This record gives sequence, structure tokens and C-alpha cells, in this order.
Amino acid sequence: MTNDFSSPPDGGGAVDLDRLYAPPSPAILKGVLPALTPFHIDYLRAATFFCLATGGSGGLDASPRGGPPGFVQALDARTIAFADWPGNNRLASLRNLQDDVRVALLFLFPGLEVFLRINGRARLSCTPDLLARLAEGGKTPKLGVVVHIDETLFHCGKAVNRARLWAPESQLDRAALPSIGRMKAAVLGLDEGQVAQMDAHYTHAVRHDLY
Repeated sequence: MTNDFSSPPDGGGAVDLDRLYAPPSPAILKGVLPALTPFHIDYLRAATFFCLATGGSGGLDASPRGGPPGFVQALDARTIAFADWPGNNRLASLRNLQDDVRVALLFLFPGLEVFLRINGRARLSCTPDLLARLAEGGKTPKLGVVVHIDETLFHCGKAVNRARLWAPESQLDRAALPSIGRMKAAVLGLDEGQVAQMDAHYTHAVRHDLY
């Protein structure tokens, strides 16, 4: 069965969102700001993880980014920067930024019931001074991403509680789902006997080959 996204699935017209939802409160609207405040900078200094959303001629991408506290740096009130470290080398986010400079960043803070969102326009930089500033673990990145901020806001953490994201009982048992090695073996048509070896390689790489 295929979905035709050219028309709503119920066959009706456009959904009237303003009828379905109440307008945001004045306090919510005032919280959307064009630059960083000291509060935003406090959170950035503590941030260790965010998701980066980009789009380009090849489609859309959402990419996880992580590092030690402060790995995303405020260069000034309207500009932040972060390093690009080794991943799967698809370079989907970076290629998108060569087509479309718009980005959205969503920061998660372990244990906290709040998100930080930053929307803006990004450029790729190989400037030596910037790369030296973004160095981690004794390593210098090949590339930095510099984001000019259009808007920033704090977002409520209801999704965290709906997911019970930080609850200890929400931690998944690794054996409850197919392992990376098992999925790779199936996709690549490899022998089942190679699963354990691929799992061991993945576990080591994802924990130790960070830079």
C-alpha cells in the first residue's frame, strides 16, 4: 500500500490548525529571542548532546551530535560553533549545508525536563583558529560548523515525561532488540557466524574511536 501525500489521508481539505489549537501565550512568544542571553549560554556550557536538522537537494537529515560539556561554543550573542567529528562518512548534514544554509538544533539535557532550540543559518569553516578552539581529546577537527542565530527558545519537557526518558526503568535491555551485528549481517548477506565479531567491533568503535 502506498500513501499519496499530495492530499490529506482523510480526503478532506487543509487542516485548520488555528481551530484545533489555542494560540501560544504572550510569555511563550516573548521567549523566542534573536540572540543568546546569559541563560542560554549557561545551558550551552552544560550541553553534551543535540540533534541537527538540515535539508538540501538530496532530502532532509537529522543527525545526533555529542561531546563534553561546552562542546558547542558561543562565539558571540548571535553565533555558535561546533566541531564535526568522524561518523559514518555519509556527510549528509554537511552536503545539505552546501545547498541550504538553514539549520535547526535541539538540545537534550540528561535528567532535566527542558529542551533548548536554536534555529539559524550555518556555514562550514576550516579556519585554523576556529578548529584549534574546537579541539577535543587532543584532536583537532577537520571542519567546524558556524551557526548564525535567527531565533532561540527553551521548549517544555512534556515529551521527556511522556517517554519517561530519564527513568531508570526505561533503559532498554540490549538483548531485547536485534544487535547492530545481526542487522548488518542481514543487510550485507553475511554469515551468522560473523555476528559476534561485528558486534564486538561496533561496541569498541562506538565507545573508543571517537575522534
